[in-house]
Amino acid sequence: MTKHVVFNSGTSYWVKLILPFAIAISACVPAMVLLATGASHENPIQSLIYFGLAIVAAAFILGWIGEAAELDLSGGLAVSILALVAILPEYVVSIYFSWAAGKDPKMIEYATANLTGANRIVQGFGWPIVAMIAFFSVRAIKARKSGSEKKFGIKLEEDTRSDLGFLIFGSIVMLIVPVSSAMHLLVGVLLVVIYCVYLWRVSGSSREEPELEGTAAYVGALPKWGRRIFIILMLAVAAVVIFLSAHPFGDSLIEAGKSLGIDEYILVQWLAPIASEAPEFTLAFLFAARGKEAAALAILISSKLNQWTLLAGSMPIAYVIGGGANAALPVDGRGAEELWLTTAQTLLGVAILLTLRWGLASSFLMLGLFLVSVIPDETFRNILGGVHLVIALWYFWRNRALIMPTLRAPFKRPAK
Repeated sequence: MTKHVVFNSGTSYWVKLILPFAIAISACVPAMVLLATGASHENPIQSLIYFGLAIVAAAFILGWIGEAAELDLSGGLAVSILALVAILPEYVVSIYFSWAAGKDPKMIEYATANLTGANRIVQGFGWPIVAMIAFFSVRAIKARKSGSEKKFGIKLEEDTRSDLGFLIFGSIVMLIVPVSSAMHLLVGVLLVVIYCVYLWRVSGSSREEPELEGTAAYVGALPKWGRRIFIILMLAVAAVVIFLSAHPFGDSLIEAGKSLGIDEYILVQWLAPIASEAPEFTLAFLFAARGKEAAALAILISSKLNQWTLLAGSMPIAYVIGGGANAALPVDGRGAEELWLTTAQTLLGVAILLTLRWGLASSFLMLGLFLVSVIPDETFRNILGGVHLVIALWYFWRNRALIMPTLRAPFKRPAK
């Protein structure tokens, strides 16, 4: 039971529980109507709006039930599952492009676009904004005025070190891709294995009763089996909507770009992740504003990890299932450059977080580098990747005493 909401059979409780889900499901209806009438290809801009809205609405549903599901999961596993559920739309869109690339070579460049955009938004935008919201929150301002907090910084739990270790291993594997100009099936399998080991690792973390708020609190206040049935039903609804919307949403992104004269690659790389990451960012930013900035940052770090391992690893598997040749998703030209830059950004974030502290200076650095990374220039992307790596090496050297403990952390089962 949550601290904020207690189950009761009154009308007010049921309205507050059902209304948000009803609104979200209603937002999915236009897209489902387009599918049922076969009109999803007639107007790509309308289709983009309708299917994008459906994916965002379904993602909010997943976010609400994902939070409530923490009541039935261990602490570390709850964070990883919550992060995974929250970005399920990201998986479906990326895997669709990878699968389609197996049949249509024109889709190959879009497969990595969504992956790199999603990863860079989470780390380059999400991590810094969490810190900035926490710094300017009412609680933090009062703490500074009272003198109880002299230096700002989000202090992470020691167990987060294992996440950083997994990110390092994942980045080492991902460095193979731009060098070899392909994401081989074996690379995908290895990345999936890394994520499975991560799940094994966090499943032993200690469990604390979550403090739910808002819609998630009303779901969590349901009796145990009523809650579980409700979560399963809403999960099924959201999953069906996302599954049915992925194909037309991906196609409409490309067609809308052509109609509007906008680079389709940019739409796939940035617009699609922004839509699917919206609920996750909303949750993290609310946590940060309410004084739970460490939990907010932990969710986004876990999100980054599962995107960088499980999502990336699923792509060559989907490509092969879709009929792709040579058991390797081709990654060259712009795709290779974007993956190089994303890998360098990942290593920089890990190097800074070796101290398990994330402050304003780090946030401004990461956000500034992210904002200039959207400049569509081949030479600039390669140089910027080098800049990220040089700064990362400096941080690794500065925090070199923490490197080996971080690399060993993924293989240490946490004490319950």
